[in-house]
Amino acid sequence: MLGALTLLLLYQLAGEVIVQFLTLPIPGPVVGMALLFLTLVIRGGVRDDLRGTANKLLQHLSLLFVPAGAGVMVHFARLGDEWLAIVVALVASTAITLAVTGLLLCRLLRKHESQP
Repeated sequence: MLGALTLLLLYQLAGEVIVQFLTLPIPGPVVGMALLFLTLVIRGGVRDDLRGTANKLLQHLSLLFVPAGAGVMVHFARLGDEWLAIVVALVASTAITLAVTGLLLCRLLRKHESQP
């Protein structure tokens, strides 16, 4: 488990380094996760120890939201000032996500039905 956790943290570090070096406007862990995904695709699968460690982390995923909740409370006054923009962004992004997911599902179902 320690080796797999180290691997996950190294990919996160690699993502952070790439984002800082290239001044990208996306979070480093997202880049690290994309690098890990590409590595797993190239290797053709996930090792058992990495799978077990990831499952253990996912079981305790709710704990990772505690710092985000604390951050929301720190900026509570700002949220009060910008609530309309936040609500509009949340509703619009949810609607767009649902529409794109539905269209993609319909397209994939049509493609699957047309194959023998």
